[in-house]
Amino acid sequence: MTDSRFAPWLGKSLTLHDELSRNLLKRIAATFGEDTPSHGEPLPPLWQWCFFQEPVAEQGLGTDGHPARGGFLPPADNRNRMWAGGRVEFLKPLIAGAEAQCTSTILNVEEKHGRTGALLFVTVRHEYAQSGQVCVREEQDIVYREPTPPKLSGTDPLPEAQWREAIEPTPTLLFRYSAVTFNGHRIHYDYPYVTDTEGYPGLVVHGPMIATLNLRAFCRAHPQARVKRFSYRGVRPLIAPKPFEVGGRIISPGVAELWAGNGDGIAQKAEVEFD
Repeated sequence: MTDSRFAPWLGKSLTLHDELSRNLLKRIAATFGEDTPSHGEPLPPLWQWCFFQEPVAEQGLGTDGHPARGGFLPPADNRNRMWAGGRVEFLKPLIAGAEAQCTSTILNVEEKHGRTGALLFVTVRHEYAQSGQVCVREEQDIVYREPTPPKLSGTDPLPEAQWREAIEPTPTLLFRYSAVTFNGHRIHYDYPYVTDTEGYPGLVVHGPMIATLNLRAFCRAHPQARVKRFSYRGVRPLIAPKPFEVGGRIISPGVAELWAGNGDGIAQKAEVEFD
């Protein structure tokens, strides 16, 4: 049940317009070591996360580098923000070079109490559309947690994979992904801040970047598959520059389970539905 303090944010909506421009697509492609989609070609899955960012002047940022809270998203003072997971439905491809829009709506705000203290969960629906048709629909889960030592190990070991790819999360890779997503969150590039203020042992790998690399590995292993739905959930952070892997296996016709992690166990779990 939503706390009455957050009722004004329920149903709040924001629409952003963007052009899926070749200039930014070239930078995304360089970040991931991919070919740039040509004008009129489909965007690779989850590249929409690099668009539809509302620029905020530095004076409008919080100490963590995110836009100050209490605008579109509800206030969560003195808590650390994490992109916890989400569910994405691919209805039709987004097309490179064309105008597009993203309408975001706050679906739920809920405070829970766990072993690490109070957690504020915010669920946001995003609908990405071109030419008046919704192409991608997703629900994103954001969690704000009270400052506590992060859990860095102790999760389930990596299962036996039918495919896997090794990832080296260099500081340059993290910086470039922050740049192409216009993400100012300092845990991804500011070593003194992330270690001294938020208590991590090093730079934190972006959750959405892990999800993008995870789904890319599935698509590479199954080039004829059409991805219909993708869900993912963060289990623990990955810390650069320690390598990790993404991989998965088919568990039933049209369904695959994916994961990302290293010798310390699983860091992100995911599932794909496909034709």
